[in-house]
Amino acid sequence: MLQVLHARDGRALDVLVAGDSEADIALVCHHGTPSDATIWSGWHEDALENGLRLVAISRPGYGLSDRRKGRDVSSVANDVEDVLDSLSIERFFSIGWSGGGPHALACGAALPSRCLAVSSLAGVGPYGEPDLDFLEGMGPENVEEFGIVLQGEGPLREWMDEHADAYRTIGDDELAEALGGLVPDIDVIALNEKGLASTWASSMRRCFTNGWDGWIDDDLAFCEKWGFAPSEISVPVTVWQGDLDLMVPFSHGKWLLKHIPTAKARLEVGHGHLSLVADLRQEIIDDLVSHR
Repeated sequence: MLQVLHARDGRALDVLVAGDSEADIALVCHHGTPSDATIWSGWHEDALENGLRLVAISRPGYGLSDRRKGRDVSSVANDVEDVLDSLSIERFFSIGWSGGGPHALACGAALPSRCLAVSSLAGVGPYGEPDLDFLEGMGPENVEEFGIVLQGEGPLREWMDEHADAYRTIGDDELAEALGGLVPDIDVIALNEKGLASTWASSMRRCFTNGWDGWIDDDLAFCEKWGFAPSEISVPVTVWQGDLDLMVPFSHGKWLLKHIPTAKARLEVGHGHLSLVADLRQEIIDDLVSHR
């Protein structure tokens, strides 16, 4: 069920609440970039079967969530805490896909007394680190996008005005072509034969309800300091990464493993950005709930 809750500063937060309504542990799900909370709607049964309350929040600027201009990655922890408090849930697992990966990690760093474990699914690493070439191995569309991001919000907004509008009305069967060089064959199969196209396209159409601010602010946040150091994380972390990923290259997962002291590796040969989640979902959930 979608509902609007509120952050401590009064901002509206667009929240999907599903799974087991009686559960005292939440599965807090962080969507990718661009997307919104509804991309996790298909995980309702998984959460229900595992006795978890599924909670997904559209980050500020996406869906019906108010913008928080200048936000950094770490700011997500306050919003998660406010939503969980409003639902009277103390403990949670944090899971993030793609651009949601750093936000899932932020919850582990900032809320260690409440966060039981974190899963980073093809999660992006930090920009500007001397031992991570952020763009190497990315598809050409991402290289172009982040080249604009580094020029600042003005040029990025102009780029969004030109490139993002088509996603507001994109058809399910148009998504693979629109993603172009970001999707290897294994990910095209995940989109068109395993149902991800319908889920993601629907989420994209909804996430731009009030414009591109969410996407813009995500991109800007990725290229600034996150507000926490991965080395500070003390809760268990599993880093899932496919070696065929053209959105978030394999090197990002390796960097996270190197710098998060509690991390264990699930580096999956033969998987891309989308197939990783489409094919390994049960294993991902089983790994998380093992930390209950």
